[in-house]
Amino acid sequence: MTAASSLPRHWIALAGCFLLACGAGITNAEPVPRLSLEQLDVTPSANWISGEPGNMQLSPASCRTMPDEAIAERILAVALQEWAWFGFPEFEARSSRESVPSEPRVRRPRVSEDEASRIATTIAGYWAATPGGAWILGRQNERWIGPDGVGARWRDAWSAAFISWVLCEGGAGSPERFRGAIAHHSYIDQAIMAAQGQLETPLYRAYDIGLNAIQAGDMLCTGSRPEYRNLAARKAQLGEGARTHCDIVVGLDANGYLVTVGGNVQSLVRIKRMPWVDRQAGIPQDPDGSPFFAHLVLQAPTTDPMPLSELPVLQQLGYRP
Repeated sequence: MTAASSLPRHWIALAGCFLLACGAGITNAEPVPRLSLEQLDVTPSANWISGEPGNMQLSPASCRTMPDEAIAERILAVALQEWAWFGFPEFEARSSRESVPSEPRVRRPRVSEDEASRIATTIAGYWAATPGGAWILGRQNERWIGPDGVGARWRDAWSAAFISWVLCEGGAGSPERFRGAIAHHSYIDQAIMAAQGQLETPLYRAYDIGLNAIQAGDMLCTGSRPEYRNLAARKAQLGEGARTHCDIVVGLDANGYLVTVGGNVQSLVRIKRMPWVDRQAGIPQDPDGSPFFAHLVLQAPTTDPMPLSELPVLQQLGYRP
């Protein structure tokens, strides 16, 4: 990232305030309208959608190509603007539920019908950055014409679609640089092959956690089916289907926790705050309790995560946590 951000000051101030907040997670903040194209030139994902829930049609997104020196900052700008538009929600960590151990964990809670209606075209548009997205949307149309209407949950998890759209709009360009897909394992495998020298142009290379410093714009990935515990386990199943999840590294909050942003995290675009298992080795702990098996290192100029209060643009704003 460059020292001076190109993001408009009023938005960074607002986003920074939420990112640097201490205490309980933010779950009821008002959504912030997206910036004008003059302020931040991002094409909303909903622009790749036509029709209403039940009869939506999708057009493939045209991915932007940005120079390497602009990629990291733009990835964060695109992802964090979506987080703001969803209302700055934060992940409900398992620790906050320890007093009621018998209560089942809910990964994809139902949002209100009004909110489901508001975000339907945005989530649908994320699929435009993936091959097979039209098929996924067709399946969702069938669910929307069911008894729950527009309030129906998404049939397919959309976290990989969110990442794919962020990278598409963030400047990744061609699939040779980033393989947008309906499942995370596709671009994880691309990053593995790049790290092994089998591919030359991908934006990410995959390594085990703790081998490289975690930087802004990197991704951290977990696996649930199967539960991978290291990269070797995934390498042994390269090309096979797997239930995985990745989030984009943003920086550090005021308490030194690592902050990431991801899609379909408890049904919304949310941030997570992660304590460190081993700060010196650079090993964070996912608040969901799942072990990280892959660190996708962005192959573009970036910076180590730092307290967001130390970013020059926030200091210029006079923001104090």
